Amino acid sequence: MKIMTWLLVVPGLVWAVLRMGGWDRGILVQLLSFTAYVAAWSWLPLIFALARRQWLAAAVALVAAGALTVAVLPRALSARITPAGAGVGIQVMTSNMLLGGADPTAIVDLVREHDVDVLAVQEFTPEAETGLKAARLDQLLPYSSLAPVPGAGGSGLYSRFPITDPGAGRNGGGFHQAYGTIAPPGAQPLLVESAHPAAPSAVSMLKDWRADLRAEPHADPRGTARVLLGDFNATLDHAELRDLIAHGYRDAAAVVGRGLVPTWGIYHGPRHYPPITIDHVLVDERIGVREVQVHRIPRSDHRAVLAWLTVPAVAATPEAK
Repeated sequence: MKIMTWLLVVPGLVWAVLRMGGWDRGILVQLLSFTAYVAAWSWLPLIFALARRQWLAAAVALVAAGALTVAVLPRALSARITPAGAGVGIQVMTSNMLLGGADPTAIVDLVREHDVDVLAVQEFTPEAETGLKAARLDQLLPYSSLAPVPGAGGSGLYSRFPITDPGAGRNGGGFHQAYGTIAPPGAQPLLVESAHPAAPSAVSMLKDWRADLRAEPHADPRGTARVLLGDFNATLDHAELRDLIAHGYRDAAAVVGRGLVPTWGIYHGPRHYPPITIDHVLVDERIGVREVQVHRIPRSDHRAVLAWLTVPAVAATPEAK
């Protein structure tokens, strides 16, 4: 029975060491995506060890369960942050269109229903562009920075406000990232980019996945505020994404206690995985987060993420005496 107890305890301990040490290498990159599930399971070996009065095993199990819980639980705890002083509210949304096949009407309906100001799309094809136009997205968000590409590599950015300096870069993994600068009325300029690093779908792709995440733009506290939103192909249990966030960002969903709401996994197609959270809205630390919602999109394996933000307002001009 002692062997059985340790067989239950050791996997949780190993997982905790790998997660806390940031040792996501090889196949561990894919496995660590499911850390939230392991964190919930990790309390069972502790209960089992206590019931068997195996105190050393119980102590080890407590350390493992505690470490995993500390890593995961904060994402479910709300800590709404609004910048000091007056700000301007905007709504942003990101949606992966699954090779351009997602239902464009459903996307446009969400934009209309929630008064979305900025929409970022990934896996954006010429057919997807045509579908969104037919659904009259341009009447709601008339400005755009688009890079439609057949397959999974396309990217798009639609805005209610004029976009300056539009463009689209191509990352090492082959996906494009549309970007531009917007200036909502009364707000300071805001850099927005539709993020889509390579997917760690095979060990051979890990080099591109890691390089793409490292190449994502960092927030500059002395420059223009930035929002980076899209399909990051990474959870908060991946060290590369945590490192990106540490460079001046916050994960909007984690700020409002929605960081464990899954966005990919079981929503379309024949393959079903335990759902995980790989679509994110990363906001500059100067930007407040009021709410985050996740919505299913027909014919896409990703759910759309909407975030209600408060961006810095234009500084008031002193009145002349």
